[in-house]
Amino acid sequence: MTNQFPTNNGENPDRASAETNSFEHVRSSYPQWGNTTSNQNPYPNASFNAEQSAQPENEQQPPAWTSWDNQPLSTDVKPAKEKRKVGVGTALALMLVGSVVTGSVVGIAATQFGSDSSTPFNALEQPSVQRTTNAEPGSAEQVASAVLPSVVSIQAITRTAASEGSGSIISSDGYVMTNNHVVAGVEQSGVLEVSFSDGTTAQADFIAGDPSTDIAVIKIRDVSDLPVMSFGDSDSLTVGQDVMAVGSPLGLSSTVTTGIVSAINRPVRASGEGGESSLIDAIQTDAAINPGNSGGPLVDMEGNLIGMNSVIASISSTSDTAGSIGLGFAIPSNFAKRVADQLISTGQVTQPMLGVQVGTDNSVSGAVIASVQDGGPGAEAGLQPGDVVTKLNDRVIDGPDSLIAAVRSHDFGETVTLTITQPDTSQSREVEVTLTSE
Repeated sequence: MTNQFPTNNGENPDRASAETNSFEHVRSSYPQWGNTTSNQNPYPNASFNAEQSAQPENEQQPPAWTSWDNQPLSTDVKPAKEKRKVGVGTALALMLVGSVVTGSVVGIAATQFGSDSSTPFNALEQPSVQRTTNAEPGSAEQVASAVLPSVVSIQAITRTAASEGSGSIISSDGYVMTNNHVVAGVEQSGVLEVSFSDGTTAQADFIAGDPSTDIAVIKIRDVSDLPVMSFGDSDSLTVGQDVMAVGSPLGLSSTVTTGIVSAINRPVRASGEGGESSLIDAIQTDAAINPGNSGGPLVDMEGNLIGMNSVIASISSTSDTAGSIGLGFAIPSNFAKRVADQLISTGQVTQPMLGVQVGTDNSVSGAVIASVQDGGPGAEAGLQPGDVVTKLNDRVIDGPDSLIAAVRSHDFGETVTLTITQPDTSQSREVEVTLTSE
């Protein structure tokens, strides 16, 4: 399911949101070989010309000049010393010694770069290097290995349509939690099939679903001792926390993607089957979520389910061409767990309520109370039509969907504090309201 314009706590819903990579050249830090000056004579005092004679003693060199005083240093020039003569035998001996030393250096260099330059080193002829380390606890590799066996791919086929999605195994005897829009319609005349991470398949039955929350439960037939997904506490999530999305995007089963919690308490309304819409108080993530991920788990880096992937924002005008743009939304696990339990127990879902109806007024920042139910929690707390709710506990309320999502995230019978503002006087007051019981 895609949501083209997710509500973002009052921000313009017509907004949509890429990243680029840059690469730097790597320069070699190896020294350059062969830059020695081989033309210099290593034995400057040796002469290899047996017939060379010394300079005449009476021959004088021209006077030397400095560059700063333009005056001769001295006019006295000492005669050059007679060069030492070396015989042919001695010269040959010195040449042999030099060859031995040079050969040693060349041998060292050859050892470093291959003993025989005529035989190239070929990696294709070498054995593959085996991995010597194991996955670290909390790494994406370790988490994926732990959770994949408890995630299934779902194929739902009806007389008029076919859909696919993902689900989390929540009981060893085959209960699977998924999105309602993945399995909608199969309860009347359809077929459900699930695929496990090892490739095996099984038939499943529709148990119950709720369009308003987009949560459903199915049950795999004739199974036992299945690996079960563990629930985490979604109330303890923090922005920036590492997470992993697991599912079957575009039918690619057992796919994992990683990201972070981008935001929490994000009211998102999405259209569903038959014109119905669902409203979730979503966890926003940049982990890639695509069609087919719906119903699959969003897990923390301990492998606990902290959300159910449900909606993506898209800049595409149709769901057929929608894909991840880094704006994915998941139903918090605490809420999904409560609804799934109701669906299994009674087949119906109820939510805690304030006992009021809210209206839409774009000129007001908050949720405007349109009417108050007689005898309901709101009436008992003194709420009046026209009151504007701007906060629920410490959470800012910027519109009707924000208030509804916030109330649903609390437990039955819980007492919450509302901040009420009078639009004509701008005066505010706090009111305690006890939500309805289940």
